[in-house]
Amino acid sequence: MALPSRLRGGRVSPQAADVLVAVVVALIVVVWTLVQSRNATESTGRTLLGWALIAVGCGALCFRRRTPVTVAVVTLAACAVYYPLSTYDGPLMIAFAIALYTTAAEGRFVAAVALAAVTLLAVGLGEIRQQPGHRQIDDTSLAMLAGWLISLVAIGRAVRTRTAYLHEVEQRALAAEREQEARARQSATEERLRIAREVHDVLGHSISLINVQSGAVLHRLSKKPDPEVALAAAEEALQAVKATSKDALRELRATLGVLRQADEAAPTAPASGLGLLDELVRRAGAAGLDVRTRVEGTPVPLPPPLDLAAYRIVQESLTNVTRHSGARSALVTIDWGARDVRLRIDDDGEGAPEDRPSGSGIRGMAERARAFGGELTAANTADGFRVDARLPLTVSEGDLR
Repeated sequence: MALPSRLRGGRVSPQAADVLVAVVVALIVVVWTLVQSRNATESTGRTLLGWALIAVGCGALCFRRRTPVTVAVVTLAACAVYYPLSTYDGPLMIAFAIALYTTAAEGRFVAAVALAAVTLLAVGLGEIRQQPGHRQIDDTSLAMLAGWLISLVAIGRAVRTRTAYLHEVEQRALAAEREQEARARQSATEERLRIAREVHDVLGHSISLINVQSGAVLHRLSKKPDPEVALAAAEEALQAVKATSKDALRELRATLGVLRQADEAAPTAPASGLGLLDELVRRAGAAGLDVRTRVEGTPVPLPPPLDLAAYRIVQESLTNVTRHSGARSALVTIDWGARDVRLRIDDDGEGAPEDRPSGSGIRGMAERARAFGGELTAANTADGFRVDARLPLTVSEGDLR
C-alpha cells in the first residue's frame, strides 16, 4: 500500500490518510459483499452481525498507525468471527492484510510475525478439523496464504528499513548543513577579526607616524625660525605625511579588498611583507626615530600570509616604540634559521611598567605568531625594551588560510 506514504509527502495529514484508507477498504468490502448477497441467503441476525464485523474491521483501520498491534488484533478477530459465520464471505481479509503490513512497517516486526503465524496456524487447524469434502481451503490455497502473509510482513519490514534509512540520510544532511553553517560563521568571524587586526595595525602605525611628524614640525615652528627654515621644515613634514598616508591607503585597499563587489577590480599594489621593510624603516626615521636593520642568515621566500605576519609584527613594534617608549633609536634584527625566522626589535626607550598588563598591540602580535605555530615575547631589557618573535618556516595549509 503506497497510498499512505504518498499522502504523507503531500498536504494530507497521516490521520486523514488513515481515514481515507479505511473508507476505501470499506467501500471495496461493502460492494463485494452486496454482489455476493445476490447469490446466497442467510438469516437476518447473521447478516446484521456480519455488517457489524465489517464496520469494526474497516473502522479499526482509522487508528492503524496510532496502535498498529491493537488494530491488527481487532481486524484478525473480526475476520475469525466473520468468515465462519457469514455466508457471503466478503473480502474483509483486506483489512487484516493492511493492518498486518502496517504493524511491520511501524517497526513492530515481532508482533507482525506472531500475528501472521497465528493466522496461518488457525486457518490450517480449522481446515484439518473439517470432514473430508467439506474443506474451504485446499493445500495449494493454504500455501498461497502462507506466502501472502510472509510477503505482507516482508514488504512492511522493507518499507520500515527504507524509511529509517531515509530518515538517517536526512538527519545526516541536516547535521552536515548545520556544521557547514557553523564553519561559515566561524570563518566569517575569523575574517572579521583578521580585517580588524590589519586595520588596527595599518591605521595605528600610520596615524602614529603622522602625529609624531606633525608634532615635531609644530614644535620647530613654535620657536619662530627663519621663514626659509620654517618653510623647509613644513615641506619636509608634509612630504613625510603624504608618503605615510599614501602607504596607509595602499595597505587599507589591500586589506579591505575582500569586501569589494564582484565587479570591482582587485587591488594591484604589492602585498605588505618583509620586502617592504626598508620603506617601513624610512617612514619610522621620518618621524625622528633612528632605526637600523640587521639580517643574519640566508633569507628565503615566505608564503604571503606568513610574510605579512612578520611585516605586521615589525610594524606594530616600531609603532609602539614611536608612540610609547620615548626611544631615540631601535634595532630590527631578522635571523633566518633552518626551520624558523626570528624577529627581534630592540629600542633604548624607557620600557614598559612592570605592573601594567600588555596592551592590545602586543596581544595582537602574539596572536599573529601563535596563528602560525610560533611564539612572541615582549619584555624590558637592561637597555630598553625587546620584542622577540619566532615564526616557523614550515606552516600547515590551515594556518596559511
